[in-house]
Amino acid sequence: MPVVLWKNIVILITILSSFGICFCNDVYPEDNLDIPAIAKYFTTKGRYEEVNPHLIKDILAVNRSVLQLPSAQCQPFHLTAIIRHGTRYPTSKNAKKMQKLYELVKSSASGKERWLWEIQSQWRMWYTEDMDGRLVQKGVEDHKHLAVRLSKLFPSLISEKNLRGGFIKFMTSSKHRCVNSTLSFKAGLTELWAITDTEFDHAVNDALMRFFDHCTRFVQEVDQNPSALSEMDKFRKGPEMRRVTEKIADRLSVPYNNITDDMAEAAFYLCAYEFAIKTVNSPWCQLFDEVDAQVMEYANDLKQFWKRGYGYEINSKSSCILFHDVFSRLNRAADENKSGQQVTEAVTVQVGHAETLLPLLTLLGFFKNSEDLTSTNYATQTQRSFRTSHMLPYAANLVLVLYDCGADDLRLQALLNEKPVTFPGLTHQETSIPRFEDVKEKYRDLLKGCDFETECQLFNSPA
Repeated sequence: MPVVLWKNIVILITILSSFGICFCNDVYPEDNLDIPAIAKYFTTKGRYEEVNPHLIKDILAVNRSVLQLPSAQCQPFHLTAIIRHGTRYPTSKNAKKMQKLYELVKSSASGKERWLWEIQSQWRMWYTEDMDGRLVQKGVEDHKHLAVRLSKLFPSLISEKNLRGGFIKFMTSSKHRCVNSTLSFKAGLTELWAITDTEFDHAVNDALMRFFDHCTRFVQEVDQNPSALSEMDKFRKGPEMRRVTEKIADRLSVPYNNITDDMAEAAFYLCAYEFAIKTVNSPWCQLFDEVDAQVMEYANDLKQFWKRGYGYEINSKSSCILFHDVFSRLNRAADENKSGQQVTEAVTVQVGHAETLLPLLTLLGFFKNSEDLTSTNYATQTQRSFRTSHMLPYAANLVLVLYDCGADDLRLQALLNEKPVTFPGLTHQETSIPRFEDVKEKYRDLLKGCDFETECQLFNSPA
């Protein structure tokens, strides 16, 4: 291509880009300079779009082919969605850590790199402790857009008729970020159908959506037990993490002992929050390369594994109350459908936290590795299933859909973040949508047992 023509193309692209027109060949981070190369490692602080990159081009795009129905006559008649709140501000605890790091970089870091100059001269610490995890505007949009996409995927269930008829129920945790996410989900639907003449209620239910606060055994043996996260603590003091902190210290030209593992986490979160909240590829991101980001991701996965996942049995058993609530609703819908009645809850939308979803996913057996995640097996866990960056971005959601396929053939489909997931142990079905009876058989022991009150009694002293 002639040099003059190429220069003209570059100039044209630059002008059009200034009007917000993007010329991205693809939608993956390595192809888009506005997306940090490390964005896919942001664990529970990651954007939903990194899990579903096609949404970067079209936030309302859906892929109906993922439904893979066993036959054309299958009709959905009930949907339960358990959804994490949308993008939020940092907690007050993290805001404090970030403030401490910012002050160190402002006062002590040196170097001629442009990104460092930007942090010291242009960037301002705008995160405050009183933000404390509240929903941001991007979080509002997360839930509005999710509502529209789910209505496009399941138009016979998430419909104006069902909403107006009271057949769509909403439930939320009492936390601001969850209540406001629920309001945003409802707004997505009312704006879609231009409903202005009525409002739709939601129930606040912490017993279901914050069950972890009410499980005494979990609270004492895990949540408030300093030794419960010993594997994470050992990893954060280990050689992989030390290399990360030393590289950060080198990039800032400060003594190694100035950069603690908390400081490294604060820097990683600054990069993640700036991107999730403002879609900015922040200069803070320059403190990490991909190897560093993988280490930071693993440190947080260790925390989630031992505090909410497979590390301790009580982590998953604390979700027994939500598990039974979901299956009782599925059974009720199945019975009503079988008897020819209107299904009273065509759709249930339940909004909670990463701490709501992860124990339930664990109880159901999803994303289980052959080995536990520990402080010493980082090198062998690069292909692990248990990766919160993939499982639990902001607005993460588990959707369960019941289908009537005729002749008493009821099917249950599971979608995680709008993608099909296979129930563990039911991989030999002729379709990814197993029979509802087979799913219940798979979880028979949990359905018969898994009593929240019994599991959550404190039998022993904390370890």
